[in-house]
Amino acid sequence: MSNIKEKKSIGIIPTRYASTRLPGKALLDIAGKSMIQRVYEQAKKSNLSEVVVATDDKRIQKAVEAFGGKVVLTGEQANGTARCAAALQQLITQGNQYEVVVNVQGDEPFVAPSQINSLLALYQQSNVVIATLAKKIEAVEVLLNPNMVKVVLSQSNKALYFSRNGIPFLRDVPLAHWLEKQTYYQHIGLYAFTPDFLLYKLPNLPNSHLAIAEQLEQLQWLDGGFAIQVALTDLPNIGVDTPADLERAIAYAKEHNL
Repeated sequence: MSNIKEKKSIGIIPTRYASTRLPGKALLDIAGKSMIQRVYEQAKKSNLSEVVVATDDKRIQKAVEAFGGKVVLTGEQANGTARCAAALQQLITQGNQYEVVVNVQGDEPFVAPSQINSLLALYQQSNVVIATLAKKIEAVEVLLNPNMVKVVLSQSNKALYFSRNGIPFLRDVPLAHWLEKQTYYQHIGLYAFTPDFLLYKLPNLPNSHLAIAEQLEQLQWLDGGFAIQVALTDLPNIGVDTPADLERAIAYAKEHNL
């Protein structure tokens, strides 16, 4: 019998109001619903035991409470991972206990419940501390785009390295033919952690020159000696970070009657 649902899990959606390219994007309307409501409702469809929004902004708090969602005010935090940790600490202080914490990106309004479930399933393995997703790259444009992070996997689907470059480099093979000769993976930024790692191990990790160079926080975790287990997905992620992204999201919602 599967024990996916037996493990107490929480999905935390870190959300801030400020955004350089799209201010207040959490509250922007996407075909009749705010982005944060769409993310929340998608997460609630998964096997997560509980879902909560973590924010520093009372406007977001009010909006979440208005549609019946649960929200925690965290104050200013360095990044989304730190915001998740701050929310988790509050919830634990209130007497809650969890075995798995999923960081659900607050700017992906159509996150698939099946992707969240794929991460939860990995925790049937007792040794998994960090988990994330990857998708096979089908287009050279993705391979070359530094805003789309690539990940190299071991034979057991553990992350060996993350990079903004296309890796591995294929010697003596023209770039246009790389995808014919090698399987490449795009990292999908959905993470799961054990509470122990998020609250006690992560804050004590040393700085990583690799993480600083690539501006990828997950490299600090690898550099610190923690394995990252990867589940594969064939579903795209639709992130909203610019006005053009927002228009695409609105069109997607209308096209699929969401």
